[in-house]
Amino acid sequence: MEFSELMKKRRSVNFFDPEKPVEQGVLEKIIEEASLTPSGFNLQPWNLLVVRSPEVKKRLRKIAWDQPKIEDAPVVLVLLADKDGWRPEHPVMEKAWQDQIDLGYTKPEMRSWFDGAARQLFDSEKGSLIFAVRNSCFFGMSLMLAVANAGLDSHPISGFDHEALVAELEVPDNFVVPMMLVVGHFDEKQTLGPAKWRKSYDEIVRQEL
Repeated sequence: MEFSELMKKRRSVNFFDPEKPVEQGVLEKIIEEASLTPSGFNLQPWNLLVVRSPEVKKRLRKIAWDQPKIEDAPVVLVLLADKDGWRPEHPVMEKAWQDQIDLGYTKPEMRSWFDGAARQLFDSEKGSLIFAVRNSCFFGMSLMLAVANAGLDSHPISGFDHEALVAELEVPDNFVVPMMLVVGHFDEKQTLGPAKWRKSYDEIVRQEL
């Protein structure tokens, strides 16, 4: 599928067919394709909770402004952004560092520079939050495109009570939840409206320098 076609195909749909499942193999492929997303220092501070349980989806619906699509869609992906993902001795940080050595991108003696750069950028409440959310939202967009490429539909959800969600799912303190993504098949009994307006080049570009 051409990229422009894929971008047009991706729609945030509101109606899902609860009778059409998302196969586990398809979901795994979607997530692994999205994992090719770039991230700062390749630290990949994203994780997912995969929710299929009708009982859990029912509870999530109450937390998310009673949106029916949360229950109707066969899968809800809860995106977790790890605020500690940049810290030394974090397993992903250590794996990313070793990978750079193995690939010849850096040398062991550069480790102090690497740690220092990460601390300078991320070692504050604001810095760690920006790090986690910025990179995890890159991944979230890739998930949506991978879903569309697989012939499925999705809808990102940011309208929810964050504190209630964290408490309900017992999310550890080092994570924030930028979004949920419901995934499934559009309910063909419904009508998909026309694509909404998007800004043009001239409306997006404030200034050319």
